[in-house]
Amino acid sequence: MKSLFDKSSLECCKTITKLYSTSFSLAIQLLAPKIRKDIYTIYGFVRCADEIVDTFDDFDQELLLTEFELEYHKALERKISLNPVLNAFQEVVHRFEMQDLVVPFLKSMRMDLHKKNYLTKAEYEAYIYGSADVVGLMCLMVFVDGDKQKYNELKDSAMRLGSAFQKVNFLRDLQHDYESLGRVYFPGVDLKNLSQAEKHKIILEIEDDFNAALLGIKKLPKEAKFGVYTAYKYYKSLLEKIKQTQPEEILSKRIRVHDWKKLFIIGKSYVKYQLNYML
Repeated sequence: MKSLFDKSSLECCKTITKLYSTSFSLAIQLLAPKIRKDIYTIYGFVRCADEIVDTFDDFDQELLLTEFELEYHKALERKISLNPVLNAFQEVVHRFEMQDLVVPFLKSMRMDLHKKNYLTKAEYEAYIYGSADVVGLMCLMVFVDGDKQKYNELKDSAMRLGSAFQKVNFLRDLQHDYESLGRVYFPGVDLKNLSQAEKHKIILEIEDDFNAALLGIKKLPKEAKFGVYTAYKYYKSLLEKIKQTQPEEILSKRIRVHDWKKLFIIGKSYVKYQLNYML
């Protein structure tokens, strides 16, 4: 039965989410049950593409990404795929009419195969739009249940939140991106000699994104608000830890937030959410 295969496809996306990201998985659990499955599905699709370009270096990554993209388009056309992730994702794309958001995402993934340095702000912003902003917009479409008016009202804030998350990830993963993948996302920054001033400038840019994003988070439907707010507070906490870390240390290890701190963030966020005092 197709319904049974669809159910197993969703379970596959949930498993991918839980195995790859405890933080994101926790945040999804704080969303209303009716929207969780679609966010698991979006994450499953995004994670598969990201893994191809970031970790499958012992294989033909170009071929894998090309085949993944072709199978995605076939899934859209046929409204079914024997790839469980694509089978689940195509249904969400059709239901929310998100085809135009997937195109720039796949374009940014392909950039990761060939482009190592982002020399201009325009290149940097184009990459972030495709790799993060559109993912935020996909999630937003689910959060507002396809309401185009609400979507357009919150679109800019969702993109700023996606940008903030991505830039924090860049700082968190600086060592791996630079030493293992040879990538430099921040234009005009010499990572071999990263200074406090350069780090401070990047952090100010991220904080500006966070401030703009919070305005939209406060206007989200109740089904999504607490989960998104908690993810926002988690990433703010991670940024604060990076802010207190010396540049040379950022280049020598991956910055993390301990599990006990994540649980503390959830509890504190819940209190602020209940008091309608979200800062």
